[in-house]
Amino acid sequence: MLSERCAGILLHPTSLDGQGLGDLGPQAYAFADFLHRSRLGLWQVLPLSPPGMGDSPYSAISAFAGNPLLISLERLADRGWIGHDQIRCNLPQHGRINFQEVKAFKLPLMRQAALNFLSGSGNGDGHHRFADFKRENSWWLEDYVLYLIIRRVHQRALWNTWPRDLARRLPEALHNFAAEHAQDLEVERAIQFAFFEQWRALRKYCAQRGVRMVGDVAIFVNHDSADVWRNPELFHLDANLEPTIVAGVPPDLFSATGQRWGNPLYRWDVLARENYDWWVRRMSWILKFCDFVRLDHFRGFESYWEIPASEPTAINGHWVPGPKDDLFRVLRERLGDLPFIAEDLGVITPEVNALRDRLGVPGMKVLQFGFGDPGAHIYLPHNFGPNCVVYSGTHDNDTTLGWWQSGASAEEKRHAAEYFGHPPDGINWAMIRAAFSSVARMSLVPVQDVLSLGSEARMNIPSRPDGNWGWRLEPGMLTNELADKLAALATVCDRVPQVPTAGEQSMGHEEFAA
Repeated sequence: MLSERCAGILLHPTSLDGQGLGDLGPQAYAFADFLHRSRLGLWQVLPLSPPGMGDSPYSAISAFAGNPLLISLERLADRGWIGHDQIRCNLPQHGRINFQEVKAFKLPLMRQAALNFLSGSGNGDGHHRFADFKRENSWWLEDYVLYLIIRRVHQRALWNTWPRDLARRLPEALHNFAAEHAQDLEVERAIQFAFFEQWRALRKYCAQRGVRMVGDVAIFVNHDSADVWRNPELFHLDANLEPTIVAGVPPDLFSATGQRWGNPLYRWDVLARENYDWWVRRMSWILKFCDFVRLDHFRGFESYWEIPASEPTAINGHWVPGPKDDLFRVLRERLGDLPFIAEDLGVITPEVNALRDRLGVPGMKVLQFGFGDPGAHIYLPHNFGPNCVVYSGTHDNDTTLGWWQSGASAEEKRHAAEYFGHPPDGINWAMIRAAFSSVARMSLVPVQDVLSLGSEARMNIPSRPDGNWGWRLEPGMLTNELADKLAALATVCDRVPQVPTAGEQSMGHEEFAA
């Protein structure tokens, strides 16, 4: 349960300006400074895993690895991994991300930087920390790098179509492959080391400024992932290692055929017999790097929509009970307090609400949703309890200004005008004020709403398979005047962060990228 009033901004690091896309380099530190000046104590990001299909952070090839594209080449150059002259490029510093161009430029340089590091270049005592990193994280790292290199050798083919001995992880085949590709595997280990060192350094910098990180975990994992390849017994797969049933959501007012996501579903009975060890490892891992964790599709823990894999849509599915309290009982026993946020949006049943309330986990309130019929008023501040997280909108919604200009119905606009009046700085700032001044202990707003941007700045359209996740800040958008405006609001709404503790100030070891 949340215990203090706090507020912050939702901004994924790729949306910062930088070489082709945002990363964990200087602009991330500048954003932390902006939050500090704004007297805001939270920075929410999307999943940080390496994306798979559609470049979506929610479609990852590993639940544990970090996204190499987020590594700052500038910081690697500062530490001697690569020359500053080698990382200059003509990729735009702002504008929408072209992920293919960024990968073509950045990934070869990342591998060269890792090779340089492995040969002894730069970084002082980093080699000792690299040895520690490999030893401490071998439980996920070895499977991930093997999966990545086997996948690369086989032209990104789905793992269950690899040669049988590799697909089924026969020890001799894996040993022989590892021996043949030892250098490539070591390079990928070094790249992961670089990612987590840079993330730890950024988080430490934020903590020293009173800023805590809000992470994000997708409930399901991809079939095309190191996780399913390593643990096929935890998923509903057939003799050919293909999913037999897959995840999604049923038809609703927004989609006559529902959404067929295609992720393989968990064998919760097997997970329960293993005391949910995989989930314990997963949540323990992210809690090392974030202060709070948003659980995407929380309702799937109470019951989930099961679709036969042969079905082309989500129509012919049915609800199946999830692990409910049992999973969270084990997580709490093994990990202690659970600083989770339940993504409980959409069609939510009383049973889902009851599970969330029994756990004491705050749910989400999205102000954009509050102005339809009276049933939507649960998203308006006068109906909030303190233990919730209020948003103006999320990464899946249009920006608030975009919603107002083209998405809201005439009735919704009329109701919103009655609720907020006609603020001179726009409906987005009316919602920000309502969020900050509400009784909800946590308030988070997308940076696009702070900047009064329209639909051109939307991050994601869920029904669109391509072209998402590419929006970025323009240089100079985050001004001191804007920070001071937020600071004044945070102050009067009692959301200024507490002074960081000595423990927060000294978080972690001395990272090479600090």
